[in-house]
Amino acid sequence: MTDLSLLSEPYVLTKEQISFYKENSFIKLKNVLTSDILEYFNKVISKQVDELNTVQIPLEKRNTYGKAFIQICNLWKQNEKIQKIIFSKRLAQIASDLMQVNGVRLYHDQALFKEAGGGFTPWHADQYYWPLATDKTTTLWIPLQETPTEMGPLEFSAGSNKILDGRTLAISDDSETIIKEKLRIENFKHVVEPFNIGEVSFHAGWLLHRAGANNTNKHRKVMTTIYMDKNMVLKEPGNEAQKTDWDSWCPGAEIGKIVNSKLNPVLFEEQLSQLK
Repeated sequence: MTDLSLLSEPYVLTKEQISFYKENSFIKLKNVLTSDILEYFNKVISKQVDELNTVQIPLEKRNTYGKAFIQICNLWKQNEKIQKIIFSKRLAQIASDLMQVNGVRLYHDQALFKEAGGGFTPWHADQYYWPLATDKTTTLWIPLQETPTEMGPLEFSAGSNKILDGRTLAISDDSETIIKEKLRIENFKHVVEPFNIGEVSFHAGWLLHRAGANNTNKHRKVMTTIYMDKNMVLKEPGNEAQKTDWDSWCPGAEIGKIVNSKLNPVLFEEQLSQLK
């Protein structure tokens, strides 16, 4: 039986790592999880995705978004085994320390499986979809296998959360074209690197990022968790996507109040131990 105790153990960030995240709004961290744990969750999550996936349109006939990945959300509600990694104190503690808050809630999780031969994921900012009042959000990206560049790892535009361009664009061909040109003009540094086993990344909600196509004969399997400040307040939705997210991921939450629905439990809470 796989030992999952690591999921409850602290992962100590250095001041340099916290500073890097503050400056760039993303970070890659090595040796966060073990190969045994990843192998275990690869099997469990893959099985659940297969059971819940309803996409029947052939890959070549889908639009850009459909070619980018199979997307299944809130697996923690479907499977108690998967809940163990989504509710991991180790992972939530990292999110809390990177954002420099005294605790985090779950916004939602999602499996993102880029199929063999799957297309690119256009440039976008995640928080376009979220009716959340502040920028204290971060997405944990866990590759369930080694992810070389030809498999489509994340590409980050370092520090691009500082600009407003792209914040009104959903994931689309337009977002790819418009944001790509804006980042070229502004000369933001792009970072795209392979992910080793056990390596994960965190990126802020307004950071512009994308992923390349999967040019291999294997699925690129990724599990993500979106964290928010435990005191996050719901804002008036600014677009239809945010209205949908309100209904889906924080049902019953009230505008102007802390997002504390039954789907948004506090996953980690403590005093700020690593603030400068």
